[in-house]
Amino acid sequence: MTKVIGLTGGIATGKSTVSQYLKTKGLKIIDADIVARQVVEPGTKGLALIQEAFGNEVINPDGNLNRAQLGKVVFADSHARQKLNQILHPLIFRTILGRLEDLKAQRCPVVVLDIPLLFETGWEQRCDLTWVVACFPQQQLTRLMARDHLDQAAAQARIAAQYPLTEKMARADVVLMNDNDQAGLYHQVDQALAKLS
Repeated sequence: MTKVIGLTGGIATGKSTVSQYLKTKGLKIIDADIVARQVVEPGTKGLALIQEAFGNEVINPDGNLNRAQLGKVVFADSHARQKLNQILHPLIFRTILGRLEDLKAQRCPVVVLDIPLLFETGWEQRCDLTWVVACFPQQQLTRLMARDHLDQAAAQARIAAQYPLTEKMARADVVLMNDNDQAGLYHQVDQALAKLS
């Protein structure tokens, strides 16, 4: 019986760090961000639908999606963001579901669904457990500004556009606090994994 863990967190809280660590432990990870990139590669239905909805200015001359341009459009306009989600979510959903069913058929003991919008999209209902990676608000803001080279206002706007981290924490089975060093975070992951067996 495959145990499905839903892994999520806020932007710049350290979810990817946890995901990478779980991979080193030999766990199977289905990463929604990777799937999201794959469904908009040149020649895909996803890219064609985005071009149709947002115009040629979100497509690079080489035929790839111009993520920075699309990001500017959708972070500034909630209707545009909604439109993008309506295009991408069904494509991402079907792909993740297909991969999950394949891994279950292979009798994988544990599969981790690394999904930023786990609660927002209802994916937690397909998970046996939900893990949220969290940190303090000021740490999140500082990390996001440093990671994405954003000023404070732009970073705050991106955080505000997300489902509140406190809500995710309240709904999670396990909260991994990434407020100290990496070793401390890894220790929490190890403890959470030990409880699975």
